[in-house]
Amino acid sequence: MKIKYNAPISLSFALICTFILVCDQYLVPGMIQGVFTAEGALTFQLDDFPAYIRLITHAFGHANWDHLLSNFTFILLLGPVLEEKYGSGKIALLMIMTTLINGILNAFFFPTELLGASGIAFMMILLTSFAGTKERELPVSFLAILGLYLVREVINIVNTDDISQMSHIVGGGCGAVYGIFLNVIGTKPSKKKGSSPAGPSKLPANGTVIQ
Repeated sequence: MKIKYNAPISLSFALICTFILVCDQYLVPGMIQGVFTAEGALTFQLDDFPAYIRLITHAFGHANWDHLLSNFTFILLLGPVLEEKYGSGKIALLMIMTTLINGILNAFFFPTELLGASGIAFMMILLTSFAGTKERELPVSFLAILGLYLVREVINIVNTDDISQMSHIVGGGCGAVYGIFLNVIGTKPSKKKGSSPAGPSKLPANGTVIQ
């Protein structure tokens, strides 16, 4: 039996986040608060350069082990499927984009600080609903997940806990947009079986090239 590092982005992300939490819990207390927590609208300052870095690095910070495990239960389950379908590089880019969008929206519109990878986890949940579909198809399962997911998160907004439901909604919204673009809008219709490839363009008498 051969052990394979099958999902380099998801696995590496999990290892880095675990290492950061270990350092914060046992070696450098306060490291996550200082380096891996994004400011909210009340504390974000446009002239603070490190604050812009934390718009990305906040995804690597987690409040405790329960927080870490709840996120990576999804990421390590769904990440390999997505990396297999779309490629590790593309998934890494989507993770960065989701994190940045979450950080920017939080910095300008919400007063609370932000940390954790829940936005990425919920992005993967919605994007995975497209994983088994053919190109230019919108799966009914995606619509069902989207509806149930939005209803649950909107209801949970009224809860007075430390969980950012808006981060979940933004992450899920990103996953829905990515899925629609990658599978429906951004793909070309496949050629029908048995059709012959187009021949070379000919130059008609009037000199106009036919595409």
